[in-house]
Amino acid sequence: MNRRRNNSIAANPILIGGVTVLVTIVAVFLSYNANHGLPFVPTYKVNVVLPDAAGLIAGNEVRIGGARVGIVRKIDAIARKDGSTGARLELALDDTSNHLPVDSTVKVRPKSSLGLKYVQITRGSAARTIAADGTLTVPRGTVRPIDLDDFFNMYDEPTRQGSSDNLLAYGTAFAGRGGDLNQALGDLDPLVRHAEPALRNLVAPKTRFEDLFPAFEQAAHEVAPVAGVQAQLFGDLNTTFKAFADNQQALEDSIAGGPHALDVATRELPAEAGFLQDSTELFRRLKAPFRSLASASVHLAPAFRAGTPALKISPRLNARLVATLDALDTFVGDPRVLPALQRLTETATLAGPLVSFLTPAQTTCNYATLLFRNLGSALSEGDDVGTFLRTVPVVAGQLPNSEAGPSSAPANGPADSTFKPPPTIRDTYLHSDPYPNTAAPGQTQECESGLDKYVPGQQVIGTQPGDQGTDVDKTTRGKVG
Repeated sequence: MNRRRNNSIAANPILIGGVTVLVTIVAVFLSYNANHGLPFVPTYKVNVVLPDAAGLIAGNEVRIGGARVGIVRKIDAIARKDGSTGARLELALDDTSNHLPVDSTVKVRPKSSLGLKYVQITRGSAARTIAADGTLTVPRGTVRPIDLDDFFNMYDEPTRQGSSDNLLAYGTAFAGRGGDLNQALGDLDPLVRHAEPALRNLVAPKTRFEDLFPAFEQAAHEVAPVAGVQAQLFGDLNTTFKAFADNQQALEDSIAGGPHALDVATRELPAEAGFLQDSTELFRRLKAPFRSLASASVHLAPAFRAGTPALKISPRLNARLVATLDALDTFVGDPRVLPALQRLTETATLAGPLVSFLTPAQTTCNYATLLFRNLGSALSEGDDVGTFLRTVPVVAGQLPNSEAGPSSAPANGPADSTFKPPPTIRDTYLHSDPYPNTAAPGQTQECESGLDKYVPGQQVIGTQPGDQGTDVDKTTRGKVG
């Protein structure tokens, strides 16, 4: 009898081995790509922009309500226009999870204590949803919760070393001091009992204690840009306090005088309230002048530049002034000076009316200067022998009462109309002003001497009628040599 031939797959080991290898390859491929999503499975892709990735890696889970609904497919760093940075997550969600409302929230949460993270999505209630490939942006002001790995990350090597040193120091400090510690804890009982109402007031809503640490945080942000300056400040303070430490007696004296100073301040500071109020009002009124000072600075700057060299040489001037002030001090200390000054005061008092009467003759009419100028001009001509003075004879006409001979009355022209004087003589009318006005006190503001005009055909004795004005010749300072 012929044996029946077996054609089943199980009878072919080569085929069984090939199928096994193919299944293994497919399983490895699917396992390797499981973190990036299975092939041929439809997904709902959403981009999420976070302030930072917070330790996420590609392949981390995405959960909604605790259920896994997708994975983090890709993480990219982004740079914003204002210079800040962030992270963009590409989430591949199951298509069965439905589209997310636009008001959904996203948080990065720890999955285990080993640092594994996942993305937690809390669905919103908005009717409008995020389209596929849309973007959900988490506000930068969102507070990220502190995770366990963040807590452990603060214990870096310097912190661990410092903690070890502290434990060693505290252990040494507490060793053998059990009785003292017990007594200290017993003495803390009154402190705790009295501190309870104070702490109750501290945490009351009216104190706004919850705003204290955010205010500290804001202050820290403000001083962070000037950290170098602050470091230098503490270095300088170290120098200052070292100087204090080297002079303990002075510090003790200052502390001992503190209570008395506080008593004085308590008594005197209320009296300063009015001064402070006036100072406040003064500075309020000075706002406008200070603003004007800004526009005047363009003129003040050249003045300061010109004044700087003068200030630099002023010490030499001050040194020279010492001898002058010493001489002045000696002069003041001389017993003869005071009587002399008293007599000078009397002289000045007596001469005051005379000086005030004569002063306008120079200040207004310039008479003294003109006198010396004319005198100088009279002697300005000469030769090798010397200077000479030119003279011109004045011949009066032979008329009745003229100055050419004896007269019985002031010259007042011809005796009768039939008398015809020579052509060289116009008349013999007397013109005389022995006390001309010189703008002195009690007189009109005019300079008659030198400005009076000859009035022909009549006699004029005394001041001429009308105002002669003060338009006298002006003299200027000339160069010598």
